[in-house]
Amino acid sequence: MNKDCTTVWDNCLRTIRRNVNAQSFRTWFEPIKPIRLEGTSLTIQVPNKFFYEWLEEHYVALLKTTIRQELGEKGRLEYQIMNGAQQNQAATSSPATPSVPKSKESSETNTNIPESLNTDNIKNPFVIPGIRRIKVDPQLNPNYGFTNFIEGDCNRLARSAGMAVAKKPGGTAFNPLFIFGGVGLGKTHLAQAIGNDIVRREDGKNVLYVSCEKFGNQVIQSIKNNAVGDLVNFYQMIDVLIVDDIQFLSGKQKTQEIFFHIFNQLHQTGKQLIFTCDKAPKDLDGMEERLISRFKWGLSADLQTPDLETRIAIFEAKMSMEGVDLPSNVTEFICYNVKNNIRELEGVLISLIAQSMLNQRNIDIELAKEVIKNFVQHINKEITVDFIKQMVADHFSLPIDKLAAETRKRQIVIARQLSMYLAKNMTNASLKAIGDQFGGRDHSTVIHSCRAVQDLMDTDVIFKDTVSDLEKKIRMSLNGA
Repeated sequence: MNKDCTTVWDNCLRTIRRNVNAQSFRTWFEPIKPIRLEGTSLTIQVPNKFFYEWLEEHYVALLKTTIRQELGEKGRLEYQIMNGAQQNQAATSSPATPSVPKSKESSETNTNIPESLNTDNIKNPFVIPGIRRIKVDPQLNPNYGFTNFIEGDCNRLARSAGMAVAKKPGGTAFNPLFIFGGVGLGKTHLAQAIGNDIVRREDGKNVLYVSCEKFGNQVIQSIKNNAVGDLVNFYQMIDVLIVDDIQFLSGKQKTQEIFFHIFNQLHQTGKQLIFTCDKAPKDLDGMEERLISRFKWGLSADLQTPDLETRIAIFEAKMSMEGVDLPSNVTEFICYNVKNNIRELEGVLISLIAQSMLNQRNIDIELAKEVIKNFVQHINKEITVDFIKQMVADHFSLPIDKLAAETRKRQIVIARQLSMYLAKNMTNASLKAIGDQFGGRDHSTVIHSCRAVQDLMDTDVIFKDTVSDLEKKIRMSLNGA
């Protein structure tokens, strides 16, 4: 049967989708277009050179495997990079594609803002009157860096893009880099980490971090003092501009107008722009369409709520910074319950340390429960073997008593083995106690079941996802979610 390029690539995408997270798939694989198939060589079209380099650096092994599955051992993948006209068309039809079209400016405003940069006597709005500074203070917190920004599936794309920008500011397709997500998920940390890394690498660049609120206040003062030109001229000096909480521009027409011109001048001269926001560009209300369009030019990367494993890693990193070492059961208990954002985890840790020192108490589960009551409404109940059995039985649509029955039916055997695996990993029950819950089986049977489940997870991505989903459902159900 003859295959066409679309069929081959669609088959490849099905395999790729099972092996990368949803965000990475949308960003790096959905924009790809199959062009032609010649023998065992498939040609695909990518938006730009940086896109191609990213695929080769991060996904070459996966691509090689999938192509050979479809086209045999001699299967090859070739790339075709879009030309300028194609990039502009793609940016219009698919804003998520990290391509940077050339901007076309028009007389969309009557504000009298200078188009050229005169560096003589430029006023720095960050300098206290009477104090002269030769170089712009970046306004960065030195404690924010990539080394203490813990990576997980929830933030991998944003962190990787941030590191690429830090290595080559203004020279990647990620301009602007638009980082969005809920409160306390690390947007400010990541944005400032990029700035700190650029300052460390390239001392000659002017890097500036500014909150949107502070920028708005500067605009108000410049209008009062008839000095809008000075403000714009100052911002044109910046090589890397980081604006935090850009959503606060909403509804402020004059401030948006001035920011629009600053954006254009910096972007046209190859300067790097980094924004953080609490929502994606398409969801911004009260923002001019021309600004929203520009926010979509580069890459929009979201920070999602971290999963349990990432929360534990973050909490342990913060413990190390504070110089404390908590029992593992206390750490897991806290991270099971505090799941909304990282700031709450920090608050729990600080409160635990304070309560322990003031009341001269050891940090244990009981103290953790007392502290957590101030942060979360519902505390997870203890996970039991019986509860796990019920959740697994419901998932496989089996009567719960079947898990203890003497039978070799594959579905029941897998459900029983999976129940034992989850019981061992999610409860404090001994192997003997777990075996007793499944028809009086001994500890060696429990060990064998756990190994069987682990082996199946290592070879079957779909089964691995099933196990992960069940773990999450068990914890969420106990929390009343």
